[in-house]
Amino acid sequence: METQAENRCFGGVQGVYTHASEVTGCEMTFGLFLPQEARDGPVPVLWYLSGLTCTHENAMVKAGAQGWAAEQGIALVFPDTSPRGAGVADDDAYDLGQGAGFYVNATQDPWKPHFRMWDYVAEELPALVAGAFAIDMERQAITGHSMGGHGALTVAMARAGQYKSVSAFAPICHPTASDWGRKQLKAYLGSDESTWARHDAALMMRAHGFDGPVLVDTGTSDQFLDLLKPEALAAAATARRQEATLRLQKGYDHSYFFVSSFMEDHIAFHAEALYA
Repeated sequence: METQAENRCFGGVQGVYTHASEVTGCEMTFGLFLPQEARDGPVPVLWYLSGLTCTHENAMVKAGAQGWAAEQGIALVFPDTSPRGAGVADDDAYDLGQGAGFYVNATQDPWKPHFRMWDYVAEELPALVAGAFAIDMERQAITGHSMGGHGALTVAMARAGQYKSVSAFAPICHPTASDWGRKQLKAYLGSDESTWARHDAALMMRAHGFDGPVLVDTGTSDQFLDLLKPEALAAAATARRQEATLRLQKGYDHSYFFVSSFMEDHIAFHAEALYA
């Protein structure tokens, strides 16, 4: 692992690091904010999964998360959204290929050699971070925006016990029934739609739910609302009687202005679960 940058931030340190990933078969970059409490021992961690076209940097510089995390003594990890590099498959469309990993393990060519973002964010990167920094892996939570909200919800529900809480900002809730999902799931996983279900938050909510608190915010003026399908997740949570707070925020859109407006709420929500 190599340090690309470390900056003093709200009493802690915001770093950017690169490493050779065995899972994705290429060099990966991630951001990590460590609060000052990490000097004295391991701190809980909140994973932030970003959306389409993003890198590790978007949320790190736009979401306004570090100040609220510093108040709660929580580390933040900002992974990239896909493998990258000259030898990594890509597509001319913005919503497939590099920058659009969708947090799945691809089984189809040309994607399967590198596009294993599920294993990367849930297994390899946590192991790397735990071995190098003062992080308490017994106290993990996860959140994300848009495609990253899809990833956060599906990973959390599929990996029972790994995360104390899960939240999402404008997540893609029902990708098996959306143009933001069907195209990508078919490309990465193939035509057998039975393999898609574990990557659909609404279907996972009906089948498994989450053993802990759930918070989801979506703006009523989100320009992608028909693609996100928050009503599908709400119906699934209601049918399962899942502990959840699902909010529609009047007038907010899909931007980081929306994310930063409710970041304090989300970090406080996770802190309550992480310190319970």
